[in-house]
This record gives sequence, structure tokens and C-alpha cells, in this order.
Amino acid sequence: MLMLNDEALRTHLAKLPAARPFTTAMARAEGVPVQVLAALVAQGLLRRPVRSVYLPVDVPDTLAYRLAALELMVPPGCFVTDHTAAWLHAGDIALLPNAHLSEAKPDIFRHSRHRALRHPLVRSGERMLQPDHLLSMGNIEVTTPIRTACDIGRLYSRDVALWGLDSMLGLDVFDLDELNGFVPYLARQRGVVQLRVLSPLADGGAQSFGESALRLRWHDAGLPRPRCQVPVVRGGRAVFYLDMGHEDLGLAAEYDGEEWHTGAVAEARDDARRESLRREEGWWIEVFRRSDVFGHAQEADLRLKATYALLSRRRAAA
Repeated sequence: MLMLNDEALRTHLAKLPAARPFTTAMARAEGVPVQVLAALVAQGLLRRPVRSVYLPVDVPDTLAYRLAALELMVPPGCFVTDHTAAWLHAGDIALLPNAHLSEAKPDIFRHSRHRALRHPLVRSGERMLQPDHLLSMGNIEVTTPIRTACDIGRLYSRDVALWGLDSMLGLDVFDLDELNGFVPYLARQRGVVQLRVLSPLADGGAQSFGESALRLRWHDAGLPRPRCQVPVVRGGRAVFYLDMGHEDLGLAAEYDGEEWHTGAVAEARDDARRESLRREEGWWIEVFRRSDVFGHAQEADLRLKATYALLSRRRAAA
């Protein structure tokens, strides 16, 4: 990583477009090398939603700007799919953690009757789909939200696949029955077996990749389907929302991501909220961090299974 002081970084930043997306090539034309762009991203002065396309951090995450960014990358005869399509439909919430720091290439494909796009800056291939699985947005074509959900759901690891399904379902442009009814259109295509398993588990209430992964651990533990974003109502209004929970049993699980749940102030706030929920409403809350969900294959599953069994025995004995 190139090390520059703040003054040098801001001098380079002033050379770049202040209110519109731009590419690595456009930056290079203004005398800003790619190493400086990487340093500006690391310092939080630029964001990179897809590889080789940059936005100033104060540019709003709107459909217009997302389209403007992708129009710089998508050649004629191609369409946007997979994670890039999810980002276009849903915005930054659909991105995986630290995606702006990654080297992930935009997903730009061609129809199966054409050869894959040969371009070092994009992830490409041939994709077989029906005409109504695409829609036009601005000057580009993109897979529909439901097709985007199913492609991510069948072609990526289980955690990523479920988050793709959740984030697209959360747009409220199709429901779970429609999602499950769409799966047969992809019969005999790669990954459809995984999709058949995961699509019934999708829930648009998930608020992050970590929550989706934790809910998959809940499922793997054999627990009944949880409710996402369980409201805690006091005085006639919802004062808290639990990431997921089994309301009859009083069991909840929460994923504490590093961005919002790290540091003494955040941890004290979380502890006070959870103690209040235990004392006032009787919730048993299992709290998980990244290492619990992703670091050990079965740690979260086993904790959830053990707690569910304990609470079930208590209820049976009451």
C-alpha cells in the first residue's frame, strides 16, 4: 500500500471528479495512479463499488449513480448479473463486507449463444436465460431481482448465496412463494440443487450478511424457522428489534458486526439493552461475533442447539 500524508492524498483527490463515478483509466489521465486510488479507498476518501470504478464517499448511494458507474463498464451486447446486479438493484446494503476494499470484478455476461466477454477487469461468461429474466435500466441490461437472487443462490457458497436471496427478497418486488416458484426455471442448471434447499429459507428481514449467515447456522442446528427483526413492544411502540428469534420459546440470536458493535461505548449499550430485554421480557439472547459464525464450522450451531434444548426442557418442566 502506497503511504502518503493527508495533504498529498487530498491534492490527488482534488484532481478527480467530485460528483460522478470515474474509472481507473480516467483517474490515470488526470495524473492519479492506481496506487493512490487504493490509498484513497483505504483512507475512506473514495469508495469502490466495483473494480476499477470509483465514487467520492459523499456521493449518495442512488440508482442514478449506480447506473452511471456501470455504464462506464458494460459494453454493448452484454448484461449485468450476480453481485453487480444485486448492487444495482439494492445499493450498498447488498455488498458483502469490505467489498469496497476487494478486487472483486463486476459481473458482466453475454447470452449463451455468444462467447464470453474477454476483458481483464470484469468477471464474465455465458449465461442462458429467458428474455423476461432481463430488464433495461438506463443504457444497460440487468438480470431482474428474482433472477439475480436465484443466480447468487445457486452459484456461490451457502452463506453468500443466502444473503443474495435475502437482500433481493428484501426489495419487496417478489415474495417467497414467487421465489420458490421461479426455481424450476433453472432446472438442470449448475447449482440448482443448492438453490432448492436455500430458497425456502430466504427472509427479506435480514439486515446484513452476518445475520443471514447466522440464520443459516440456526437452520443447520435443526431449530424451527426464526422470525427476523423481532419487535419488542413497550408502551404500544417497538423500542427494540432482535436480529432473529423464536418468540414462543423466548430465544433470540444476534450478530454483532465489527462496524456497529465494537468499542466500550457500543458494548456497554448492547449489554444494557440485552439485560433490559432479559429482565423485562424474559428473552434469552445468544450473541455471536464474526469468529463465532465464520471461524469455527459448528460453534454457532452447537451453541444454538444446546440453548434451544435447555429452554425447551425448562418450558416442559414448568
